[in-house]
Amino acid sequence: MANLPSKENKAQYVQETFNSIAKNYDLMNTLITLGLDKSWRRLVVRRSELKESGTGLDICCGTGMLTMELARAAGAAGGVTGLDFSEKMLDVARQNIREFEFKDNIQLIQGDAMDLPFESGTFDCATVGWGLRNVPDILQTVQEMTRVVKPGGKVVSLDMAQPSVPVFRELYWLFFNKVIPAAGKLFSGNKKAYDYFYNSAKAFVRQKELAGIFAQAGLIETGFINLCGGVVAIVEGRKPA
Repeated sequence: MANLPSKENKAQYVQETFNSIAKNYDLMNTLITLGLDKSWRRLVVRRSELKESGTGLDICCGTGMLTMELARAAGAAGGVTGLDFSEKMLDVARQNIREFEFKDNIQLIQGDAMDLPFESGTFDCATVGWGLRNVPDILQTVQEMTRVVKPGGKVVSLDMAQPSVPVFRELYWLFFNKVIPAAGKLFSGNKKAYDYFYNSAKAFVRQKELAGIFAQAGLIETGFINLCGGVVAIVEGRKPA
C-alpha cells in the first residue's frame, strides 16, 4: 500500500513517527476511540489472566496505559515491565506513572520487540496494544513474546482490525481516512503520522490471519474477539504447558 515504509525502513520510520506525536498520543487515542480504549485495555488484562502477585510484560507499551492496567491486576506484590522502541513515548509513560499507585512495581525500558532482552519463561503473560502492525516482522515478534512467557501463560494483542459489515465498513474507513488525519493535524500538528495510522491499519492482517500467526508462533487455544463490529480485535493464544 502507498505511503507505507518498506520492511527494511519500518523500524526507524515507526520510531521517528511515535517520537514526534508522543506528547499528544493519549489525547488522540481517546478521541479516535471515543474513550472506549480504557475498557478495551481492561478486557485485554482480563484475557491475559494475570493474577495478583504475577509478572507481566507489555511490549510496544507506548505511554504506559496498558502497562498500568496490568500493574493494577498484579497488585503490590507483582511486577510489570513495559518495553518500547520510542524514547519519547517512554518519557510520557514515566510522567503518566509518576502518581500511579503501583509505580514502584513498573519497570520501563527501551528495547526491540523482535529481540526481547529477557530470559525464556520470565513472565506470566505478555501483551501488546496497537503494536503488532508497527513491527517489521509480526511472526518474529509473537515468537519472542511466546518465548518469554511461562508455559501455560497467555499472549494477547489489541489492535486495529478489519470490520466486515457492509456499509459500516465503508463508512468506518472513510472516517479513518479523512477525519482522523485532520484531527491529528489539529491536535498534534502531524497529519502525516495519522495518515500512516490509516494506511497501516488498512494493510494490517485480518484478525483471523493474526490468530493463525499466533498458532504458527507455537501458541495454542488461539482465537480473536471482535470489538465495535471488528474495528478493533483482541487476538490471543496460550503457551503450551
